[in-house]
Amino acid sequence: MPSSPRNPLPQPPLKRPGHPPPWDHLPAGDRRAISLDRVRDALTRSRELQTGREPGQAHEPWRALLAEGGEVRPAAVLVPLFEEGGETRVILTVRSDQLRSHQGEVAFPGGRLEPGEGVVDAALREAYEEVGLDPALATVVGELAPLPTVASNTVMTPVVATLEERPTLQASPDEVDRVFDVALSDLVAEGVFHEEWWSVPGRPGVSGLPGGEFPVWFFAVADETVWGATARTLVELICLVLEVPVPSSLRAR
Repeated sequence: MPSSPRNPLPQPPLKRPGHPPPWDHLPAGDRRAISLDRVRDALTRSRELQTGREPGQAHEPWRALLAEGGEVRPAAVLVPLFEEGGETRVILTVRSDQLRSHQGEVAFPGGRLEPGEGVVDAALREAYEEVGLDPALATVVGELAPLPTVASNTVMTPVVATLEERPTLQASPDEVDRVFDVALSDLVAEGVFHEEWWSVPGRPGVSGLPGGEFPVWFFAVADETVWGATARTLVELICLVLEVPVPSSLRAR
């Protein structure tokens, strides 16, 4: 997997190979020409797009990965999508090494909610601050499942938005080292995705027991490794679009 030498991926004490991609059984033709209309239709059908969620309410079993007794901070990220050449593309960033957490990792533009702020407003504000995306250009089409980010003990709500065309973006150097985009069809191409099961002493697994196993997902694309909460969000989005079951470790119980 590609990774920056200055930001090597963590290596847990115990890990093992996981399962094939959830879309592995689909013919190659079903994984190409993923239009924005196809994405919109999938999100409209999804029962995940229910309004009225409280910020900071992660689905089980991911909730088990949050620190016991610690303050859980609500956060939001924007998942910006646009179509080019008949393919939906998603905008991603590489976080600056100057940030306090997740330095050098691939992420969606986003951050913690300000007092009294909702997840949609927070996601749009952060995208403007980090990459200069004009909120007026984004049409919000829904939210995906809130997920915890273990290192910062936050619960991240992904807000999905569509753009009419490729935007002109400018990275804020204090927060973002690089802005890039990839096609959803590239993410589901052969050999791009893989799953591992990790076990870290003291950290709960999906069973809720300390030291138990939990899945970690990776996409090797655009000379970067996408993993963590960003990869989990992409897996959910892709599964919804391709109409394959979201892995049971991500769904609410």
